[in-house]
Amino acid sequence: MDQVGSSGSRRITYDARGLAEPHAEVPKVSEIDAGRAVFDAAKLTTRQINLELRWLIYEQGVRDVTVLNPGAKHSIGVGILQRCKIRFAGSLGYFGLGVIDGPEVIIEGRVGWSVCENMMSGVVVIEKNAGSLTGAAIRGGDLVIKGSVGARTGVDQKGATILVGGDAGAVTGFMMQRGRIVICGNAGPSLGDSMYDGTIYVGGRVASLGIDCIEGEWTDADTEFIDRKFRIYGMDKPSSFQKFVCGKQLYNYDNLEPAERKLVL
Repeated sequence: MDQVGSSGSRRITYDARGLAEPHAEVPKVSEIDAGRAVFDAAKLTTRQINLELRWLIYEQGVRDVTVLNPGAKHSIGVGILQRCKIRFAGSLGYFGLGVIDGPEVIIEGRVGWSVCENMMSGVVVIEKNAGSLTGAAIRGGDLVIKGSVGARTGVDQKGATILVGGDAGAVTGFMMQRGRIVICGNAGPSLGDSMYDGTIYVGGRVASLGIDCIEGEWTDADTEFIDRKFRIYGMDKPSSFQKFVCGKQLYNYDNLEPAERKLVL
């Protein structure tokens, strides 16, 4: 399938998956110099921005890209499976940077819902706030939000570290399976609800704990981990943290009698 590019003169050919074919012509609007590239996304569609990123990273071998004026567009930077550096000079909308594996990304603004969903590895640093479902089903790498995050951050988290400089919304860590969540500020209601494993650290107040989330015993390994992460990202660390883990009372939930379930819950 062919589609006319933004200039009206270039055509983009897509394969059955909706991706640009290997040798297809894409909107080449970047300025490339010594392995670095910059392009202005103000007048580009989401598809054109993603095609430009793929063309730079996969075909031109560029490993340092700056995207100007992303304009809070949705689904930007998804599916990048390569070690590289990407800087977004602005904000992203919903579902940004989903299913990435390897990039180091800096977002100078804020992001909407579901940033870094299913992220496999790499580092993403968001300079301002993030919406709900931040880091959903994340598996590896570091996701750093210097501002606050919305509800259900780290839902179904399977690994990685999520570091929040501000507050976190309700049901953060819901059904968490592995990994760590560090919250410098306050946590909303039902923290760690139905978590199976992993660790949550909170520097401020906790509105309430979710089902089977309990306070854990602090160890030297926790101190080393916290100190290392804050040193890496140059962030101010709260004077103290509370540690929360899974109480493991729901591991055999399906085998309990109804009366026993009431006692557990």
